[in-house]
Amino acid sequence: MTTSDMIRELCEKKNISLAELARCIGQSPQNFNKKLKRGTVSFEEMMEIAENLDVKYEQAFVLPNGEKIQF
Repeated sequence: MTTSDMIRELCEKKNISLAELARCIGQSPQNFNKKLKRGTVSFEEMMEIAENLDVKYEQAFVLPNGEKIQF
């Protein structure tokens, strides 16, 4: 699943349009849509999305023993 797919699914589950989400994070819907198509949504933007939609976002390496290395 790509980052774009994850964002689209999250919007669906939270009942918000991509355009509304874009405006919530201070971007134009057109610019945000281009980022989704290119797959260039940054970690900071993902954190901003999570904050605005009241969800938790994790980005981590998970070692075989379960230990996580994350931001």
